[in-house]
Amino acid sequence: MSRNRTIIDIATSLGISPSTVSRALNDNPRISNKTKEKVRKLALELDFTLNPMASNLRSNRSQTVGIIVPRISMYFHAAVLTVVQNLLHKEGYNLIICQSNDSPELEKELVNTLYASRVDGVIVASTLQSTDFSHFDVLTRKQIPLVFYDRVPVDYYPAQIIKGDDYRGGFEATEHLINSGCKSIAHISGPLTCNLYKDRYAGYIDALRKYKIPYKQEWVFFHELTLENAVESVHKLFKMESIPDGLFTANDTSAIAALQVAREFGISVPNDFKIVGYSNDPRSGIVSPAITTVEQHPDLVGEKIVEVILQLMTKKGETVEYVTEPIITPISLMIRDSSHL
Repeated sequence: MSRNRTIIDIATSLGISPSTVSRALNDNPRISNKTKEKVRKLALELDFTLNPMASNLRSNRSQTVGIIVPRISMYFHAAVLTVVQNLLHKEGYNLIICQSNDSPELEKELVNTLYASRVDGVIVASTLQSTDFSHFDVLTRKQIPLVFYDRVPVDYYPAQIIKGDDYRGGFEATEHLINSGCKSIAHISGPLTCNLYKDRYAGYIDALRKYKIPYKQEWVFFHELTLENAVESVHKLFKMESIPDGLFTANDTSAIAALQVAREFGISVPNDFKIVGYSNDPRSGIVSPAITTVEQHPDLVGEKIVEVILQLMTKKGETVEYVTEPIITPISLMIRDSSHL
């Protein structure tokens, strides 16, 4: 097997210095076009390719950013990823995408992998079960900018926090059901260890309290928001002696499951039972009836993430100072047929 060619090989063959070869390959204006042409021609003949990572590391910059998401298949995170990657690429950065599969153990491994890869910054949406964030200390000790978004530490952590207005989303979703005539409202939530569901649940509770709507513990379910779990919960709900006339779910997958189970039980949506979901998953708009949901504006979230991480990375090597208050991104209620007569 032939060895990989190096800049020194090109320099020796052309009788010039390795630094001149490097500058020529990087299109440095100080190098003449004639020399650049000779260098590029020989590099092509020798199958030599410039290693930008090695070049960047010499300047203590990798021009890469790492991002850890729970699951790439989730609509919200997929939409955020697209925006983040496109905007970072325009600024000369590559994005390393990691998927934790909602596993705290895998999340820890991925943090160490990104650190070893010498990324210039890290973006994270944590797992549902993440309560200990000490594995991120390896980044903060080295002043590597760290941005949490969507799923974030509940207590302060030395990082920039960007999250949606989930309390308002939960409140407006529940208030809309009340204003649509609902007198009894159930709720399907994720684990309250996660800030998203804690805030959406709090909004639900406060809306009930404001309008003096009774809260019934048997109408509230906490679990991972999969289709299977939601189907099981709605089955339980519809088999109860007293059935509510409205349901707010903390994601659209659960809202779609509720719609399916309502059909099984012969319950008319929205005439007898109204549903509001969360996230504006594209599926929520194509089922029938289309599901009222809370839009999280992943495009705005992605733009804010990039704006913040770029600002922090310009100060690499200095003490990174974070704004202690979270940056809150807006939500919008998308009213559709599942809750509106």
